[in-house]
Amino acid sequence: MSSTMNSIAAPHGQTPGNSHFDPEKGWTAAQLQALRAQFPILAETIHGHPLAYLDNAASSPMPLSVLQAMQEFEQHQRANIHRGVHSLSQRATDAFEQARATLKNYLGAGPEHELVFTSGTTEALNQVAYGLWGAGPEQAWLRPGDDIIVSGLEHHANLVPWQHAARISGARLRILQPDAQGQLHLDDLAALLATGRPRVLALTACANATGECPPYAAMLSLARQAGALTVLDAAQVAAHGLPRLQALECDFLALSGHKMHGPMGIGLLAGRRQALEQLYPLRLGGDMVEHVSYQQARYAGLPARLEGGTPNVAAAVGLAQAARFIEATGHAAIDAHVRALRAQAVQGLSAIAGVRVLSPQASAAALVSFCCEGVHPHDIGTLLDERGIAVRTGHHCAQPLLEHLGLGPTTRASFALYNSAEEVERLCAAVAHAVKVFQ
Repeated sequence: MSSTMNSIAAPHGQTPGNSHFDPEKGWTAAQLQALRAQFPILAETIHGHPLAYLDNAASSPMPLSVLQAMQEFEQHQRANIHRGVHSLSQRATDAFEQARATLKNYLGAGPEHELVFTSGTTEALNQVAYGLWGAGPEQAWLRPGDDIIVSGLEHHANLVPWQHAARISGARLRILQPDAQGQLHLDDLAALLATGRPRVLALTACANATGECPPYAAMLSLARQAGALTVLDAAQVAAHGLPRLQALECDFLALSGHKMHGPMGIGLLAGRRQALEQLYPLRLGGDMVEHVSYQQARYAGLPARLEGGTPNVAAAVGLAQAARFIEATGHAAIDAHVRALRAQAVQGLSAIAGVRVLSPQASAAALVSFCCEGVHPHDIGTLLDERGIAVRTGHHCAQPLLEHLGLGPTTRASFALYNSAEEVERLCAAVAHAVKVFQ
């Protein structure tokens, strides 16, 4: 962190650095307190207890700089983009395109890449799945007899669209199943790629239900060598551990703003321009066309071609500011911090009799999922909430994975840059109490 940690409480544009972050010791108490001060919602009390917000894998709060950036846009630049010659429209267009440039830099995109704004990871993945068959049987990438390979770790948003794409296109959906510990293996992928006609591999960078982080870089490379387009769901690594796009054999990468301290309702689809040009637009209408007659339309080039309709410009501005905030805080510092909290949680929860931690070996994750013998996760979550601890319970939109592992719903705690070791201690103590109450 920088020596002027109090600067992170300053107006929009000033954010923390990481020059004094010690990866062995982590942030000091003063540094962590200054970081927490940037997130007003963390000052809330729940049932008389200070809020311990451990639901970051679902949605992460926004810092003051993001809130201020969005307010500044709404107060001084709000107008519809691209279509107006008046000054406000030009200012709004500049803000929108600057947000795109900022986020391309955040992803490590190169000149061969482009970035399209979406409403989130779900829309981005739907755009890819639909886009590969939506042009019709004569022009679509997916044809009858092709293979779509989807990992067994996926969120429903990276499974259900591919189920539909397979049904419509006549392709075959094949699942890269994890082993009994929930891990994926390169040899299993190689076996799938060696048979049939692999055309797509869809894979997560981190399983939101277990925390398992597959060897996605090697898997994407293997699939590309076999001639498949590669799709990476990066939602759970968007705020920490995000890979550089140029370093990956990745055709499409999707993420959501609300999982990286940005607004809800905004996300992105980034990837190789050549691959993006294969996609038929999911949304047809204004601003994605070059010419329209009563009988036909000629679509615009990228990125407009995949951004039909009026975009959420304020949210794009906010997402770009969230990226700046993360960069200024330090990718490596955040990643080290959340990994340490995850390791602490795994150790503490595993010591509780009757508690099973999923994927305890997944050291790169920022989340930990667990189940308690004889206790329903909703009961665990309710008792934790009574102590001011916010976690997520249920199937986490990954029901096939949990069923494959022989599990029902679980409890998930997930960490961000402002969480503390003391909050992890509160979590473990509250879970131990809940198990004692219900067993």
